[in-house]
Amino acid sequence: MTHVEDELTGQPECWTRAATEVARHSGELPRRGERVAIVGCGTSFFMAQAAAALREGAGHGETDAYAASEFPHHRAYDRIVALTRSGTTTEVLDLLARLRGRTPTTAITADPKTPVMTTADHVVVLDYADERSVVQTRFATTALTLLRAHLGLHTGAAVADARTALAEPLPHKLLTCAQFTFLGRGWTVGLAHEAALKMREAALAWAEAQPAMEYRHGPISITTRGTATWMLGEAPEGLAEQVRATGGLWISGALDPLAELVRAQRLAVAVAAAQGLDPDRPRHLTRSVIL
Repeated sequence: MTHVEDELTGQPECWTRAATEVARHSGELPRRGERVAIVGCGTSFFMAQAAAALREGAGHGETDAYAASEFPHHRAYDRIVALTRSGTTTEVLDLLARLRGRTPTTAITADPKTPVMTTADHVVVLDYADERSVVQTRFATTALTLLRAHLGLHTGAAVADARTALAEPLPHKLLTCAQFTFLGRGWTVGLAHEAALKMREAALAWAEAQPAMEYRHGPISITTRGTATWMLGEAPEGLAEQVRATGGLWISGALDPLAELVRAQRLAVAVAAAQGLDPDRPRHLTRSVIL
């Protein structure tokens, strides 16, 4: 079993622990009414997108998401939350250092022995969700679960659905598809981007992500026999039928969207294995980008 496969199977337990411990981290996490930016790189950026949409949609305050390298320093925020599994990513550390003394910062990380511990004003350590793999799975979803629970939006149903996502076989036809499109709405757009990234990283697959309502505005043109379109969350009316009419494979997101992401992680590992690839050694990638 690869590291990434072993780690993704531990997500239900990690989510349960994050939800149980969220109260003791409340002082470090955004307060209701604060204007917040959530930043990250790669997978962490996509989790930031999901968390920002969840927070603002729940009425907790204006919340934006940025790649750490693209943070708009001319905008004023009450707090910056940085997601960084490794605690060593150059763009995140540079941003936190620049913000020090100007805007309160909180970092959520997996490793308590890294520079982020002294660069951020506050740190939440999820060391039980740390990973040996290059390809992120459980840290990203556990960090998002922590933020989701902090908003009062996490329930045990998400954990139960994650167990289902790990136990049920993947649709067989998925393994023969040549192209994958993941769709989301609201907070699940970030999850769709992350699902596509997993396919590219682990399986070198052709994969993209779109907001579901934007799919008809061009991207559907690539859909045909041998392609898959996977919806994370509730689909717009009529879209499933429109995809099936192209001959493409439609996958409904029947589980909690975060559990659907777990299914997509499993697919990335399965496609990699079918192609003789090692998902623990993704091409051109390292566990952390240090410039």
